[in-house]
Amino acid sequence: MTYLQKECGEPSLLNSLQQGGYILYTRHGEANIGTDQPYLDFNNCNTQRNLSDNGRMQATLYGNIIRNLHIPIEYPILASPFCRTIETAALAFGGMNVQVDPIGFDIFKLDTNLNPLEQQRILNNLQSELELLPSMGKNKVMVAHSFPKDVGLGTIPYMGTVVVKPLGKGNGYQIVARLSLEQLQYLWSMCS
Repeated sequence: MTYLQKECGEPSLLNSLQQGGYILYTRHGEANIGTDQPYLDFNNCNTQRNLSDNGRMQATLYGNIIRNLHIPIEYPILASPFCRTIETAALAFGGMNVQVDPIGFDIFKLDTNLNPLEQQRILNNLQSELELLPSMGKNKVMVAHSFPKDVGLGTIPYMGTVVVKPLGKGNGYQIVARLSLEQLQYLWSMCS
């Protein structure tokens, strides 16, 4: 399935997303303010990299695109415990609709020097989460981090989305599409 069709009326990824049944794994908006401290505190954003003004605009735009494309979302939105992911989810979908998901911190740790057993544990937990079907007629949104190249869902640009089709507990999942924010904007301009 491709992310764009010449005419939005034909069967497309957009039509499928409007029916529900997918996970939108989304990387947070541009974060270039501050640094992640070695002993970061999730309750203190000063110990973390945070969203730039551009990142905040990206997050707001993302939420507007999803709403305007009539893609039904399951609440709460799952977000990694970092300030940048929580803020991204809140700007896109409203602060009351966000729930912290600890697996996001594990995904973040994949970019560090982990032993192979710990890396596999994290990837197994991720697979278990990506196998779970969202509520009927809805799509689940996870706001978290990019992955190292060729690990997990791979590298993801700021506000990029990996569209995942869960196949049910114990049955794995399929990556259906990879969409940048610019591709989502284009889809919105063509199909709304």
